[in-house]
Amino acid sequence: MKRIAKIGLLLVAIMFAKTTAFAQISIGVNISARIAPPVLPVYTQPACPADGYLWTPGYWAYDDADGYYWVPGVWVRPPRVGVLWTPAYWGYDGGIYSFHTGYWGSHIGFYGGINYGFGYGGVGFVGGRWDGGAYRYNTSVTNVNTTVIHNTYVNNTVINNTVNNNRTSFNGRGGVNVQPRAEERQAMNENHIQATSSQLSHQQTARQDRSQFANVNHGQPSTVAMNRVNGRTFNSQGRANAVQPNRMNGNQVNNANQRNGGNNQMNARQPNANNGMRANGQVGQAQQQQQARQQMNRPQQMNRPQQQGHPQMNRPQQQQQHHNQPHPQAQRENHPQRENEHH
Repeated sequence: MKRIAKIGLLLVAIMFAKTTAFAQISIGVNISARIAPPVLPVYTQPACPADGYLWTPGYWAYDDADGYYWVPGVWVRPPRVGVLWTPAYWGYDGGIYSFHTGYWGSHIGFYGGINYGFGYGGVGFVGGRWDGGAYRYNTSVTNVNTTVIHNTYVNNTVINNTVNNNRTSFNGRGGVNVQPRAEERQAMNENHIQATSSQLSHQQTARQDRSQFANVNHGQPSTVAMNRVNGRTFNSQGRANAVQPNRMNGNQVNNANQRNGGNNQMNARQPNANNGMRANGQVGQAQQQQQARQQMNRPQQMNRPQQQGHPQMNRPQQQQQHHNQPHPQAQRENHPQRENEHH
């Protein structure tokens, strides 16, 4: 009887181990497509909005009805101290492109060898590091205002990424054909924290914007990056986009309501003003008719040509030049080896 019980426990343990192994392999793979994602757009990274934010690269997500859409790169707060973000990636296998979701963890895992830029060169991450309870930024590859954020350093180590020096957005045949390294496999098997609620909301917002879909923008989305979730949007040149009506914050909505209320009050007073203008107009018209009759009894004077005023030429408004903040480094920029730390 004891032997049967031991055999039963052994079978349960084996089944559990197989289930765990399968879960580790298939975790995060829940979306697939038959066509390859577009190439990654080249864009400029917006400046870090505040100390403690980490950069998460933009990526192509997929909608079953309308295809691929661009989720802008964005600065976010990590779920806890000490974790780093492993980006999502697409992988080609057996005629299907599968989406592997990103995750938070103590170490950077495998993200398909995709060169997302800004510290994510295809393997690992060099855009920053945790130093105790504080996050320090490598300003050689990330856009940080050092007059505001002081916990920075400079590491110009050359990353010779020979497997992917282009904008390919998927792993596998026809894309970046690399396999996970030993340290990446180890990181894949560690405990992970899935994307935060703000990250999921960020993706959902991109999905609701038709201009973000590749079948509309032809692979060139108007919004490629944001300084934070629900924050300012930026185009590929790093310029802030105009505020869209569907992205007004609470203060803007209140101001719009106040303006509408003021317009309604003006419209309510307008009929009285119009009546006064009509009454004055009738009196003025009668006076003009009387003066005309008096002038008919007088000798006519020679009509003199009226001097015409010089109309002002319509000139295009001079566009205001925007002085951008220091440009972030290009997505795929090599640097000579040097490291200086600023405390």
